[in-house]
Amino acid sequence: MTTSLRGIANKAAEEKRYRFRDLYRMLNLENLRWSFYRLRKDAACGVDQVSFGDYEENLEENLRGLVERLKAKRYRAKLVKRKYIPKPGTDKRRPLGIPALEDKILQAAVANILSAIWGQDFLECSYGYRKGIGPHDGLDELQKALQNGKYHWVVEADIRGFFDNMDHDWLVRMLEERVEDRALIRLIRKWLRAGILEEDGSVVHPATGSPQGGIVSPVLSNIYLHYVLDLWFEKKVARGCRGHCKLVRYADDFVCAFESGREAEEFEISLKERLAGFGLEVAEEKTRTMKFTRRGGKENGKFDFLGFEFRWGLSRKGNAVVKRRTSRKKLQSSLMNFTEWVRKNRHWKVRRLLMSLKKKLAGYGNYYAIAGNSRSVQDFFRLMIKVLFKWLNRRSQRRSYRWEGFNRLLRKFGMACPKVRKAGNCQMELGLKHVVVL
Repeated sequence: MTTSLRGIANKAAEEKRYRFRDLYRMLNLENLRWSFYRLRKDAACGVDQVSFGDYEENLEENLRGLVERLKAKRYRAKLVKRKYIPKPGTDKRRPLGIPALEDKILQAAVANILSAIWGQDFLECSYGYRKGIGPHDGLDELQKALQNGKYHWVVEADIRGFFDNMDHDWLVRMLEERVEDRALIRLIRKWLRAGILEEDGSVVHPATGSPQGGIVSPVLSNIYLHYVLDLWFEKKVARGCRGHCKLVRYADDFVCAFESGREAEEFEISLKERLAGFGLEVAEEKTRTMKFTRRGGKENGKFDFLGFEFRWGLSRKGNAVVKRRTSRKKLQSSLMNFTEWVRKNRHWKVRRLLMSLKKKLAGYGNYYAIAGNSRSVQDFFRLMIKVLFKWLNRRSQRRSYRWEGFNRLLRKFGMACPKVRKAGNCQMELGLKHVVVL
């Protein structure tokens, strides 16, 4: 499949208007096996209650049956299992969708095909869910642009319920710009229209959106915003601005910088109209235009992007620089998630608990331990240690540790504050995985 994808990518790069045919035939036994072994083995089960290990026991027979159903057009997408997780700092919950295992296999294969095609079309401003590109690439680019560019205003925007409100008809029209394969489009429509099994047992049939948690959803969202936002910004907004302007987007999170305050305000207004035309809505309470410039002083605003707070400050030499630190909301949510984790697992043996925690802390450091953010990382580590000390002493009615003995225990297992390194480490994906846990 790697060779096939490389050929598709090369063709897509050479002919920007070429529409691909016969992609459905790539969903064969070999390619589905390749996709299966790239699934997470410990992922939650869908409505079919089939785990990775269960399916692997008769893998060849199961995959042959799946391929036969695809050829005979008898494949049916199963219900998507709904799971809600709390949003940090609020009473709201974020809806996730967990597909059945066979749906995951097919979605992984289709996501690779779509990524090979549109990976050649995505603009440089897009940093989300792309091979070889991570969130820190976008963060570094944004910091560099604000520091050295001619930008004085920033528009911080948020799309309300983006994954739940993507218009299916618009999405299919966008896919058909590069795909001339009715069978593949029909397969994607089946996933979009698949019923959602809620936690109370009811089934909802969505008219819009693609469930967060589906393997193909990130690629579809990238394609949707490529046409809705990226191309519009490049061909309409940027060309209509007299001053400099810049867009940095990671999935549905994006920030726009402008040289002119008037043009920034006009963009905020036109953005609402643009999104409304594609069934999307700006979250008014999270969207604002702010001054953000070297000589802005107290008038400068602050904004959050991908877990970091951007603000102007002074370097050690007294020069004005754009600084990054862990967002206060993310710091608080990480601490809350860690507290809940250690509370539930404090009955584990100390060795198992601390070794697991050491891995999570390394992941946290991979993402947040960047130059200029040492104080926030140290604050998190200090508070985390206090929480760990508290709950280890609640393992029984008797106090288990005093600080002297507790510190010896930490040294024994090599527990230390993550070291600050330069941004842009290649292990960002691992870091994101663990940040969710913390």
